Amino acid sequence: MSVEMVKEYLAQFGAADRVREFEASTATVELAAQAAGVEPGRIAKTLSFKLEDRTILVVAAGDVKVDNVKYKNTFGGKAKMLTPQEAVERVGHAVGGVCPFAVKEGVEVCLDESLRRFETVLPAAGSANSCIELTLPELEKFSRASRWVDVCKPRTA
Repeated sequence: MSVEMVKEYLAQFGAADRVREFEASTATVELAAQAAGVEPGRIAKTLSFKLEDRTILVVAAGDVKVDNVKYKNTFGGKAKMLTPQEAVERVGHAVGGVCPFAVKEGVEVCLDESLRRFETVLPAAGSANSCIELTLPELEKFSRASRWVDVCKPRTA
């Protein structure tokens, strides 16, 4: 899938025209924050995991990292990131553009509590050079998130 597929998906919410595309890459939190002119924490990174036959996306603030103990307590197993090939196969988006929109059937989308300190956040929009700015209620609705979780901790220097 691509930014066009995400725009098609977001059209049902009247938000397709809010997708921003950049000349520069937004594939990492730092690059996305620089391109969008925001602090790194406001970049809503989408982390993709596998747990047996489950595919789980955790959308978290850009300045945190997954706490393995919290993840295991929440999901019942060890956090295992998808490989780039698995991301395309299981989620439908390539690494760098993984987002919680227009994902494949059966993918669980969870929003991490680390996002709640921001009024708006910027998740990717299906490519390594796109994003969309959303309020938390919009993110929750557009991503069809199943629940809020607390599986992250602040990044230490």
